[in-house]
Amino acid sequence: MAESTTGKEKKECEFDGASNVVDDRQRHCSDKDTEQTSLAVPFSGHIQDGMRIGKRLTVVGVVESRPDRFYILLSRGPGLKQKPPSDVALELCVRMKERQVQCRACVSGTWEDAERASPFFPFIANQPFRIEISCEQSRFRIFVDGQQLLNFRHRVSPLQDIDTLWIAGALRITKLG
Repeated sequence: MAESTTGKEKKECEFDGASNVVDDRQRHCSDKDTEQTSLAVPFSGHIQDGMRIGKRLTVVGVVESRPDRFYILLSRGPGLKQKPPSDVALELCVRMKERQVQCRACVSGTWEDAERASPFFPFIANQPFRIEISCEQSRFRIFVDGQQLLNFRHRVSPLQDIDTLWIAGALRITKLG
């Protein structure tokens, strides 16, 4: 991912966690080891009616066996293939080697500094997880396996314009809701 910028320096929003062409279709594949249906990663999908106060998105998956990192993004519009649009309301980046969870936003093409204030690191290689992103009046609340991980204040508005979910990196997606 593009590193955050400080001062007047600008970096264009990039989503280089997606190494394959991503489209809005939900592509399915079967994992013979777990006999579960998985969505192909990288994934991009439309959020029906966009985000709104009270809406909750759920990503259920399994961290890969040799993970580096994975990303979950909420953006305004679908972007172009591997590149999200210039407004990313939330980028949740899980860095396995550093045992860090970072959140940041890209507003009008400029990434803001990442926030790294999570009280615990809940992700383990080869283990399932459930991430819930709850949209509230002034923030997103992120939960992992039922425990609150962090809050991230809204930077992109109106909320209903946040209409695309992107997922990429070292994970298998078993369910979206």
